[in-house]
Amino acid sequence: MRFMRSAIVALAVSASAVASQAAEVKIGVAAALSGLAAQYGAAIRNGFELAAEEINAAGGVNGNTIKLVIEDEQGKKEEAINVFKKLIFQDKVLLVFGPTLSNSGAAAHPVAQAAKTPAFATSNTADGITAVGNYIFRNAVTEADVLPVTLKTVVDKAGVKKVAVLYGNDDVFTKSGYDNFAKALKDQNIAVTTTETFAKGDVDFKAQLTKIKASEPDAIVLSALQAEGGPILVQARQLGITQPFVGGNGVNSPKILELAKEASDNLWVGSPWSASNDSPENTRFIEAYKKKFGTAPDQFAAQTYDALHIVAAALKKVELTGDLAKDRAALRDALPDIAWTGATGPFKFRQALDKSGKPAGYDADQQPIVSVTKDGAYQIVK
Repeated sequence: MRFMRSAIVALAVSASAVASQAAEVKIGVAAALSGLAAQYGAAIRNGFELAAEEINAAGGVNGNTIKLVIEDEQGKKEEAINVFKKLIFQDKVLLVFGPTLSNSGAAAHPVAQAAKTPAFATSNTADGITAVGNYIFRNAVTEADVLPVTLKTVVDKAGVKKVAVLYGNDDVFTKSGYDNFAKALKDQNIAVTTTETFAKGDVDFKAQLTKIKASEPDAIVLSALQAEGGPILVQARQLGITQPFVGGNGVNSPKILELAKEASDNLWVGSPWSASNDSPENTRFIEAYKKKFGTAPDQFAAQTYDALHIVAAALKKVELTGDLAKDRAALRDALPDIAWTGATGPFKFRQALDKSGKPAGYDADQQPIVSVTKDGAYQIVK
């Protein structure tokens, strides 16, 4: 009897020790859950929540539970800075994901770099994002990598020789997209018939589209976010413009199909992720996402889903000490070596350089898939 009581006590002490060792690993998420960029923020949050649920259901990370601390940065630079400060200094998270837009990332990431806290961008594709420093990561493939491939595919498959260009000139992402399109057009010796611009919040694009139609291009290069991209496609088709559109990842979303409906046909986009990719990892992700949220995922949900799994893989190599500064540095050191195959396909990091050519943060090293919309769906171009 005494032996049994001793055994019970020993088991209780052992269980208590295990429980005391387990902890919550707080991960910050700065996402645009309101404002114009909320069109992306909702899917971004969903991707993180699905990944966290899966990781925790499988035992967490080394027995520790992932806890997401999610804040709304409203798609605004000032709010992104404030949210980063809150997550880093008040909530004391181990890492911060986000923010949603590239111009917000350019403003907020220096906060993380100065605080020696890893920041991980999942939707920032503009140039220079990771040039801030060695604590800045992203798994969003840059427009500089994707757009030339997309453009060349359209040229090869659709016989495009001259294009018109339409882009948002007041946003870091859409301006960077334009810059990369312009370089690719020059490198590939594709003539530009006219270049037109618009601003975020515009709703009438008929004047620009009328000029584009008159210039008789073979295709229209478009650097836009969803809110403007959908109406542009609708108004273009209303004006009798039937040429293909070539877009960046801002219009790689089922939301564009909802906004533009049949007018969305013949839109060419490039991205590591495609809803039509039938790999086992992507098929599982899409099915799980639809089951949990009742809607189809987009590129941004896929990238956040993979991003949290990448961080979890790095955390498994880290022995957390409870010293936040040391743990943040250890996670930063572990991340660059992580390779992962997920919804967006095989992934690894590559070293980025700062403006002086010195090593800085880490970009995504992935190959894009080019898709074209037809009959309300994205179809991979073979």
